[in-house]
Amino acid sequence: MRLNQFPRMLLSEWRKLRLPSSGETVVVAVSGGADSTALLLAIDELRKYHKLHATICVAHLDHRLRKTSGKDAKWVAALAEKLGYRSIIGRSKVAEDARAASDNLEQAAREARYAFLERTAKRVSANYVLTAHTMDDQAETVLLRLMRGSASFGLAGMDAIRPIAKNSTVKLARPLLWARRIETENYCRIRKTEFLVDEMNDDQNFARVKVRNQLLPLMQSFNNRITEALTRTAAQLREDDAVLFKDSDALLQRAAVSKEENGGESETKTPTLDVKVLANEPPALRRRALRQWLSDARGGTRRLEMVHLLAVEKLLEGSAGGRVVELPNGGRVRRRRNRLEFESENV
Repeated sequence: MRLNQFPRMLLSEWRKLRLPSSGETVVVAVSGGADSTALLLAIDELRKYHKLHATICVAHLDHRLRKTSGKDAKWVAALAEKLGYRSIIGRSKVAEDARAASDNLEQAAREARYAFLERTAKRVSANYVLTAHTMDDQAETVLLRLMRGSASFGLAGMDAIRPIAKNSTVKLARPLLWARRIETENYCRIRKTEFLVDEMNDDQNFARVKVRNQLLPLMQSFNNRITEALTRTAAQLREDDAVLFKDSDALLQRAAVSKEENGGESETKTPTLDVKVLANEPPALRRRALRQWLSDARGGTRRLEMVHLLAVEKLLEGSAGGRVVELPNGGRVRRRRNRLEFESENV
């Protein structure tokens, strides 16, 4: 019997991303939906055909957002056992966490999931966590960010591989960004394996659901291959962003005011930036540099949108000091003469 087309495509992407084929443990995030079930089944087929020899650990987080979520966790554990893989099931009170942090449910669920996956990877000594994001997920992400007013670094969508968290040694890989959702469903049927359907995928209160069920179908009436077009644009923007990242990093180093110039402040503090150095650079480059500076200072870019970046950039204009830009989730940027300073919310 020949290897199915779906796992053949996965194997090609696996090699492209240089994921470990043997000698390591890989964590596979499985929700039980068609995408993650297809990913696990395809990996299983590749192992049975001796194309992969990595040790597989299945990870599932029960968000406790639905009454049936406990049954979903048991279903995933049973599938993993049937295929012969270890499973680790986590549980989280996402709704309570969201309320405590005044956060939206989608963001809280995402953060809880990635934190759990990173802990699981460290627990089993794995360097890679695999998620089953598809081309459809990528297109939805691009549109959501477009509507929030993201610049090119946001419209570049999801990376195929990146650190799972800032400064983490664990890598998050998305080896199904080439696949359409219909392909994952069809492969599950080929493998005669059922998959779970989350009723929250039809909840119009979630922005992603509305994009999936309302906006994308409308856009398809103009371009039947809109999903492919959006993901192609995102790929091109990621290539551009990679070049900008190198140049903006060099700009940040040039703009950073030395400890001596800044009155002997601690080296651990977020560096103060020279306004004149930044003001003389092209807007695209300095915005990229400012975004990286703010990300380092805040520990990430959560809730940081283009409108905030433009407000900080406006501080570079003129010569007046004393102006301040308040940032979401605390913190502010202050202009003092020819310097930009980041102040935490505790200042």
